[in-house]
Amino acid sequence: MRLRGRKGIRESLERQPDLVVLDGKSLKGRWAEYFGNTNPIHVEFGMGKGRFVSEQSVRNPDINYIGVDMYDELLRRAAEKARLAHGGLAEDESIPNLALALCNLEYVLDMFETGELERIYLNFSDPWPKKRHARRRLTHHEFLRKYMLILNDWGEIHFKTDSMSLFEFSLNSFADMGLRMRNISLNLHAEGLREDLVPTEYELKFVDRGMPIYRCEVLVGKLALEEHVQRLKEPQ
Repeated sequence: MRLRGRKGIRESLERQPDLVVLDGKSLKGRWAEYFGNTNPIHVEFGMGKGRFVSEQSVRNPDINYIGVDMYDELLRRAAEKARLAHGGLAEDESIPNLALALCNLEYVLDMFETGELERIYLNFSDPWPKKRHARRRLTHHEFLRKYMLILNDWGEIHFKTDSMSLFEFSLNSFADMGLRMRNISLNLHAEGLREDLVPTEYELKFVDRGMPIYRCEVLVGKLALEEHVQRLKEPQ
């Protein structure tokens, strides 16, 4: 993926240390300190232009959000969207419950400590359709092992894609790792756009074209699983 951005992108990012984190490794195990509270931390891996994570941070002020991507240009665009979503903040103003971090997900264990996160969002990740590229898919079992380490006892993975083949691959990956799934959907917006779920920019385009969106939630933490099982036992 090549992105052509404006000159001075890195300088712009460096001027926003209260929002943009260029060295996530320095905060491993210290993200609660960065946010100044012990609220749950939810992370979107591969945030793209940042619409989803920005809107989530507006809707849920008591949850800390981190949007992660590996391209400077996407961090710049995400920072602009975040400030607009929060009422048009200036570049030197902070957003208390949001950080945008630069990181190649191959090294995600260098950025987060064991049990530091409560939820991971994987939205419209690159499907890498060729079989020889399967290890690059963000739901490959090698990535899942890393997620399972950094998620806490309430940990969940929320996964969305427009790719049926990636969804099939992912369901098998989750099952192979012994993970329980819930709320599996083969056409998330069949009856219209779900207002309770924040859509990404890609998602809005796909829905306009009438394309199905595949989604599921994966229970990783033991307390998340126990709560789910308990709810199933309750009378409907």
